[in-house]
Formats: sequence, C-alpha cells, structure tokens
Amino acid sequence: MAEPSQVLQISCKNNQKTEDVPLGEKLSQIYSDFGVDLPTKPLCATVNNVITGLNTRLFRSAEVEFLGIASDAGRKVYMRSLAFVLFKAVEDLLPGARLSVEAPVSKGYFFTLDREVTLDMAQRLKQRMSDIIAEGHRFHCQEAPATEVAKLFRSRGLESKAKLIEGQGRLFSFHYRLADTYDFYYGPLVPSTDYLGTFDLVKYYDGLLLRIPREDGRLPEIVKQEKMLQAFRDDHKLLSLIGISSVGELNEAVRQGHAGDAIKVAEALQEKRIAHIADQIAQRGDVKVVLIAGPSSSGKTTTCKRLSVQLMANGLHPICISLDDYFVDREQTPIDETGDYDYESIHALNLPLFHQQLGQLLDGQEIELPRYDFPSGRSLQSGKRLRLGERDILILEGIHALNPLMSEGIDEARKFKVYVSALTTIKLDDHNYIPSTDNRLIRRMVRDYKYRGTSAQDTIARWPSVRRGEDKWIFPYQENADAIFNSAMIYELAVLRNHAMPLLLAVHENQPEHATALALALFLTYFDPIDDKELPPTSLLREFLGGSSFVY
Repeated sequence: MAEPSQVLQISCKNNQKTEDVPLGEKLSQIYSDFGVDLPTKPLCATVNNVITGLNTRLFRSAEVEFLGIASDAGRKVYMRSLAFVLFKAVEDLLPGARLSVEAPVSKGYFFTLDREVTLDMAQRLKQRMSDIIAEGHRFHCQEAPATEVAKLFRSRGLESKAKLIEGQGRLFSFHYRLADTYDFYYGPLVPSTDYLGTFDLVKYYDGLLLRIPREDGRLPEIVKQEKMLQAFRDDHKLLSLIGISSVGELNEAVRQGHAGDAIKVAEALQEKRIAHIADQIAQRGDVKVVLIAGPSSSGKTTTCKRLSVQLMANGLHPICISLDDYFVDREQTPIDETGDYDYESIHALNLPLFHQQLGQLLDGQEIELPRYDFPSGRSLQSGKRLRLGERDILILEGIHALNPLMSEGIDEARKFKVYVSALTTIKLDDHNYIPSTDNRLIRRMVRDYKYRGTSAQDTIARWPSVRRGEDKWIFPYQENADAIFNSAMIYELAVLRNHAMPLLLAVHENQPEHATALALALFLTYFDPIDDKELPPTSLLREFLGGSSFVY
C-alpha cells in the first residue's frame, strides 16, 4: 500500500466515485481506473474546473470530469489535434507548403495552401492523415526558452507563430511535437493520434475542408455556405493588404504605437461595407422592408443604426423596429428541453400580431407599435403610432428576421435581407483560428455586466442555451441573406481584454463555469491590450463598452 503522502483523493463527476490514486497518476490512467464509460473516447478533462489534457499528471487531490466529443471543450481539442495531423501530412507530402486555416464553414474548417489544390492532392493528404492516425504517434508537449521556440518556428517558415511567441514576453514557451513536426496550439491536444478516428478531408472550392464529428461522433452533412465563406475571404484579403492578419502582427503594431491606425482603418472599412449595403438597397428601388438578423452579440442594433444613417444619405427615411418588442408575455413563452423559457425560439414572438401590423403598414395604414417591458415580462402598448410615407423604409432587427416565417406573404422584391455576425478573421497564427462564438461570448459578457449587472458566471451558464437556439433558429437562414455584414474588427479583442479579464477572473474555481472563464482569460493574454479611448462614438464596439453616440 502506498504511503499516505503518496496518495491523492480523486472525485470523478462522471460516475460520482471517489477513490485514492497514486501521486503523479496520469489523467488517461485515472479514466481507466475509475471505469468511466463515455459514448466516445475521452478527449480532455476538467480538473477542479480547469480544462486539462489527458497526459497531465496529478499532484494534488481534485475533482475530475472527463469530456468527449459531445462537449465544446472536447470538440476544440479534437479540432486542434486533427489540424496538427493535417499540418504534418502537408509537411510530409508538400515540403515548404504554407497551410492556413481560414474559416469555420459548412460544418467544418476551411484551409488554404499557397499552391493549387487538386482533387488528387486532397485525396493523398487524407490518406496520409489516416496513416498518421493509424500509426498511433504521441503528441509531445515540450517547454523551452521562448527565444529558441521562436527561432525553431521561424526556421521552418512559420513566421506567424514566431511573432506570437516573441510578443508574449515570456522566458519559456510550450509547443508541441508530432514525430518530426513541430507546432503551437493554445490549448491541450489528445495524448496520441489513435484518439482520433472520424474525420474527412475534401477539396472545397480552391482549398480544403477538414470535417470533424458532431456531438454524436458522426460526421455532419456538408452545408453549402458560399456567401459565408466569401465574407471570411474578403476580410482576410483586406487584412493581408494592411499587413495585420495574425495576433502577432497586431501586437507588433500596438508596440510600435500604431494601435490608433489599426482602429481607424478597421472602422473605415466597416463603414464602407455599411455604405455599400445602403447603396444596394437604394438602387433596388422597390425595397420597403430591410430585415437584419444575426446571433447574440453580433452587433445587430448598432448595424441597424449605422445603416439608417447611410440610407438617409441615399435620400431615404429609415424607421427601425426591434423585433424584441413583439415578445409574448413571459408566461406564454415556449419551454425548452431543460424546462426554462426558450427566448431563442421564434414562437417566443407574437407572430400573428407582427404579420398583421406589417401587412397594415405596407398597405398604408397606421398602427400602434407594441413595447415589451423586460422587467415585468409584459407586452404593452407603446403609444407610438406609425404610418409609412413614400420615402419611408422599415428596418426590422432581431435574431429571427431572416426566418421565412417572419416575412411570409411579403413580395421578395420589397425585402432586403442582411445577416450580421462577428466573423472573427484575425488568427492567433496560421493554424489557430479564433472561434467567432468566443468573440461574441466576450462581447456579451462585457455588455451584460455593464448594463444588466449580470456576472460572467451567469452569462457563461446561459451561453449553451443561446448557442442551441442559434443552431436551430438562426444559422440555417444565413445563406438567405442578400448581404452578409461582418461586425468583427481586427483590434476588438485587444480592447475587450481589459474589460473582460476582471469579470473572467471573478469566476471561482468551485463554479462549473470556471473552466470556460479561465480558458477565455488565458486566450486573451495573447493580445497586447489597447485602450478604448480612441474608439469613435459610432463604433459598433461601443454597443458593448458604452460611450456610444447612438441611443439604445
């Protein structure tokens, strides 16, 4: 029997068992010892609510929960590990080729190469990935002086990684090795390639689509997202023109005193896009209803207000209506699978009233708009009467605006549909994309704390329900848009860092949301902070930070 000092007490949340294990036991071995039976292989774990790789050895007593592909953290680990395998396959078959992750689209991840991608090339890379996985190579996490790690990556042509590591100001840096291939990822990987199984790699437009399994372990169907992919690619092209496409390059610009220039350029590019959308609407002539939709914290409200200004510059008179004012009384709200009110459901809106009033407005009649009182959860009369004039144009803003149920019966020629989302196009480096959902979560956290007094813990706890609603009610209608507007800016996470960090660090270790909070906090440390004083009062980011010249 081991000495007491050489024993740890481990509590496993998966099966509610508590047992003693030897000091220094690996998480992968603890998984086997406790007889945990996940539907799929474990991919990582939380240790005292900190996301941790399975190769980690434990040296203190802890509460542990093992996570598979059904968890958000597990899917991120799977994606990172599979991306490394793809990079190794490229290095093996196409020495010197530059691989770059561009966008999460079509239920997968779009990568490009700095050369023509052929069908045969995609098939050979897929086969090489399958071989690497079957060979069962270990992912080695190594630590070395940061200067040496940066030099290693630079010698291999991985400049974006070298700049990221150099900019951290740390003496030592972690990196990964897979056989003779080196890479960097900002979160844990699986222990070895044989933890990976289900995947696909196909030629997709002029690049590669890496497909990973969904929550049930099976590959999802490919969903065509041509407009979404083009929106990402247009932004990447603009970023490359101004010389800032990765966080390392952004940090370099900040340290050289060019943060203000980055803000001005980003704001100018965004205003040009909004002006272009307004021009499209004005040129159509017959449009009387502009529908603006997007997921939570995408910046729909400010987009609506800035688009209104540009429409006025085109001689139109825009009238903004928030679809949130059409919520039904709270007790009539649908219930989700957890028994909570499902505010993301389209049936949380009073569709009959909305259809009636929209039809009356388009027929030239006068209506009285409703007003939803959020504190009481009641739909009230607003006292605001409305009739459309010849130059008037309605702007309807809400998460369901692009759902066909919202505007059924209205001639398509009279509608213009805009999809807004924070499509984060700046990357940590060539192989580490920044999830748009993380960007939006940080936005929402900062806004909800400032304006609603909501803690980061509560915002994070609510987020999975919000995401489920988006998957069901918003994302399926993205490609219906006449225009996709990207509300993310290259500088914003550097600005949000100082606002979000205290909120994230206030989520304590004994709270389940600590895992997400700590992961986001560690991620934000890669950004050199930028003060928000240079943000113009019309900036979309002011919707979340305050100080806007718009009234919300």
